[in-house]
Amino acid sequence: MSLKTNPNKEWTDVIRPSKSLFDLNLKAVWDYRDLLFMFVKRDFVANYKQTILGPFWYILQPVLTTMIFTIVFGRFAKISTDGQPRVLFYMAGITIWNYFSDSFNRTSSVFASNAGIFGKVYFPRLIMPLYIVISSFMRFGIQFLLFIAFLIYFVKQPNSVVHPNAYALLTPFLLLLMAGFALGTGMIISSITTKYRDFRYLVSFAVSLLMYATPIIYPVNFLPHKYQVFVLANPLSGIVEAFRYGWLGSGKISFQALAYSTGTMFFLLFAGIIIFNKVEKNFMDTV
Repeated sequence: MSLKTNPNKEWTDVIRPSKSLFDLNLKAVWDYRDLLFMFVKRDFVANYKQTILGPFWYILQPVLTTMIFTIVFGRFAKISTDGQPRVLFYMAGITIWNYFSDSFNRTSSVFASNAGIFGKVYFPRLIMPLYIVISSFMRFGIQFLLFIAFLIYFVKQPNSVVHPNAYALLTPFLLLLMAGFALGTGMIISSITTKYRDFRYLVSFAVSLLMYATPIIYPVNFLPHKYQVFVLANPLSGIVEAFRYGWLGSGKISFQALAYSTGTMFFLLFAGIIIFNKVEKNFMDTV
């Protein structure tokens, strides 16, 4: 029995191997956008479907973290908060940091966590890290509204030292930078863990250390001048400082630091996509 094909037939979908590391195949990602948003919806529902508090965990986590920081670093360590209310100062840093850490931690294990799906059905693999970044943005939105509620309360206090300004409009740009960092570095780490699986155990520890190298619990000007250069070498520092300056009016905003963060983000994102494209071709043989 012979199988005959019609050479003139118009196929709706054609799957071809990637010819180049620089072939991002973004058209395929767009064609599968329904799958992307289905993953986002599934992630939001599945994580909290059988929990008591449900999405309230999104609110409880930053509140508890802020309380701990206020007690440990504020009352006991007496670390400066640049004249701002401790609760608001810590919550500002925690809110934007949580978006990065959540996106990065989950993206860094995307190959290992989804090996079963990757081995059974075809879809653009870039869908997985993208949906994680979008899903984490929904969590950020809930925590950001909580931050705004606290902000309004402190702004309305007599003799308030909290002064939101026009630089708060940079927030979408700052979030894009954070998303790019999480996506790029996460894909690099995920690609490495396909071969060296024990490497993933260092990720959460490394993120914890990185948080203390970022001005989350302290303003940059709190440090001696000779140490500030090391903190500012962290490309996330300029983003956090700009976010806090825009919403609280404390510290300072440096466009030079933001330019450095933007350049570093594009480099890591570009490198992450290239490495991701290379590894996805044969990762099922090693994962």
